[in-house]
Amino acid sequence: MKKPISTQSAPRAIGPYSQGVEARGKRTLYLSGQIPLHPQSGELLTGPIEEQTARVLENLGAVLSAAGAGFEHVVKTTVFLADLSDFAKMNEVYARAFPKAPPARSTVQVAALPRGAKVEIEAVAVLD
Repeated sequence: MKKPISTQSAPRAIGPYSQGVEARGKRTLYLSGQIPLHPQSGELLTGPIEEQTARVLENLGAVLSAAGAGFEHVVKTTVFLADLSDFAKMNEVYARAFPKAPPARSTVQVAALPRGAKVEIEAVAVLD
């Protein structure tokens, strides 16, 4: 399914992500970016970054589940933050979704996110 790639010839990961991930599977699933919207009401969760990140991951988990997958199938994520100073707090919550063999990841600060969200995460998963 997926195999983390790590080498001492490149800088080591400084968070819950892998330097690279080799994906082996039959299907690739591309997940659109999720922001902290409540799935039933469509309302934006406006709490602290930790709560927003948890909601985003719940939303991603729901899409993964609908495809018959889970976080263990994710090989790459991109995290968009409205304020990079939220990185450490976001990272703590994010790490709980990927306790082992985390995916490759990029994190960038953006000028703004839809509806004033503080965080958006998109993902790529490989299914067996």
